[in-house]
Amino acid sequence: DPDSATRMRRAYAVAHTAHTRLNALRSTSLASVGGFQGVASATAVRAFARASGGAMGRFADVPEAPKDPILGISEMFVADTHPEKMNLGVGAYRDDNGKPVVLNCVREAEKRIAGNLNMEYLPTNGHKEFIQHSLKLAFGEDSEAVKNGTIAAIQSLSGTGSCRLMAEFQQRFMPGCKVYITVPTWSNHHNIWRDAGCEQDTFRYYKESTRGLDLEGMLEDMQNAPDGSMFLLHACAHNPTGVDPTADEWRQISKVMKAKSHFAMFDMAYQGFASGDCERDAQAIRIFVEDGHKVGCAQSFAKNMGLYGQRIGAVSIMCDSKEEATNVESQLKVIARAMYSNPPLHGAALVATILGDDKLKAQWYVEVKEMADRIINMRTLLRDNLEKTGSTLPWKHVTEQIGMFCYSGMTGEQVDKLRTDHHIYMTRNGRISMAGVTSSTVERLAKAIHEVTK
Repeated sequence: DPDSATRMRRAYAVAHTAHTRLNALRSTSLASVGGFQGVASATAVRAFARASGGAMGRFADVPEAPKDPILGISEMFVADTHPEKMNLGVGAYRDDNGKPVVLNCVREAEKRIAGNLNMEYLPTNGHKEFIQHSLKLAFGEDSEAVKNGTIAAIQSLSGTGSCRLMAEFQQRFMPGCKVYITVPTWSNHHNIWRDAGCEQDTFRYYKESTRGLDLEGMLEDMQNAPDGSMFLLHACAHNPTGVDPTADEWRQISKVMKAKSHFAMFDMAYQGFASGDCERDAQAIRIFVEDGHKVGCAQSFAKNMGLYGQRIGAVSIMCDSKEEATNVESQLKVIARAMYSNPPLHGAALVATILGDDKLKAQWYVEVKEMADRIINMRTLLRDNLEKTGSTLPWKHVTEQIGMFCYSGMTGEQVDKLRTDHHIYMTRNGRISMAGVTSSTVERLAKAIHEVTK
């Protein structure tokens, strides 16, 4: 059929042109934008199909997205039928039997609010009492900024939602401001600020040779960044490294950032869960505020209250006046309105009930410390067992790091062998979720780590 042959020649020409343009674009910065390459390739395929007279489904050219590095681990774990498999990938607390935990203070709060709440929408800015209690927890019970109403704050969808709101606010109201993110960091940070359209860069944080803080590199990068840049800081229990600055190091960081007029945005997902002391875990924010910074803060109650599925958090921005705070908060509400309209009610009521009752709050302090202490104990046991295996590698960083995660220093290939040879699952950067380690599995874990690292 001459007509069919002509269509095919034209189709090949169109596809060839599309791919030639794609290859040219790959050498530019555009090719680094998430999903661009897949979209461009799909465009070429669609052009070929249309030119050749072929039929395609409306969404046939949508490429499959890459698997999330953390959630993908869980999928492989579920598919594994080995009776002694271990999931050390997902950051969710487990008791010493490997079971999920609901805190007793949460159960009591549930009893108190059961049958006493209607199911109406919350305002776009969320549960009023929850927000006030959250601000006091982050900035201090006696915070002048909280008392004076100079902090703009709204309820959000846990830590991820808080960061996403802040990123969108930055994109709209902080023109020319680039966000600097630690190397390494929680993988979703880059996704959040990228999808908000913010320009981002990185700064040194972790030193591989010492498996500790690279303070010198960090301060140098802050000095070299343009004045008025945003730095995304982990308030405590840095994810994934577990490496936190000391109080004195935070003061040095604060001093440099103040001199450069940088904006500190704190992601605080683990207050109380890191050391077991909520006040200690908030020291970075308190130091910056004492030094005169106006900071931003993303809070989450997933880890420290075990409210993972409730998606409860708050985002706050310190301002120079009450009027300014009102304006900023109004814009945060506009952003939230278009994203999800209203935040969830039940979890916010739980947090407000616990933090608003002296007895329940005291009980929560005890329970969050118990969770932190169990993880600290698992760190000690893991290090002890690693050293008992006869490993000649240094393992002191296991106990020097803090929080839910241990940045083990293992390579991606070693992590792969843990999975294939020992049915132990974790992210390929060597991050171990210590919350998934128990007293009955820690010895097996240590022996497996020794096998793949010796």
